[in-house]
Amino acid sequence: MEEKIISLLEARNSTAISLLYDNYAAVLFGVILKIVRSNELAEQVLQDTFVKVWVNSAKFDKSKGRLFTWMVNIARNAAIDATRSTNYKHFKKTDDLDSVVSLQSNIAISPEHVGLRQMVEQLEDKYRILIEKIYFEGYTQREIENELDIPLGTVKTRLRHAIKELRSKFND
Repeated sequence: MEEKIISLLEARNSTAISLLYDNYAAVLFGVILKIVRSNELAEQVLQDTFVKVWVNSAKFDKSKGRLFTWMVNIARNAAIDATRSTNYKHFKKTDDLDSVVSLQSNIAISPEHVGLRQMVEQLEDKYRILIEKIYFEGYTQREIENELDIPLGTVKTRLRHAIKELRSKFND
């Protein structure tokens, strides 16, 4: 299915967006929601993500990785950007108890359902913690440096190693 979507994207065929949404929206929503923690904002970020995927589809290089991974990175970055915006502060202030309580029950599919969480849990702790903070909690490398009190160079090196390990697990 991924190959079909890629060729439709390359041909700028609008059917690609429908297929992308049908196959990836729930997982991407789960990734975004873990970072922004607001259903309403997560829906906006998801929409922005699909627009960015469509607009930047020519930049996707299948020799560098899977379409899904590329889209997760776009979604993650869009979610992090949203948390840093002034609107996010408004969402945080106006979040009512009902939306916080329903947060857990509204996630249809999350990274755990595609096996990513299990693969991350197999990593050594020093790598697992970094991947969880960066990809599931939306931290920057600088924030990890400060929170864990480890040099930025070490954070970057460990992340590169962890990503290599995860890639090899996906390719097995």
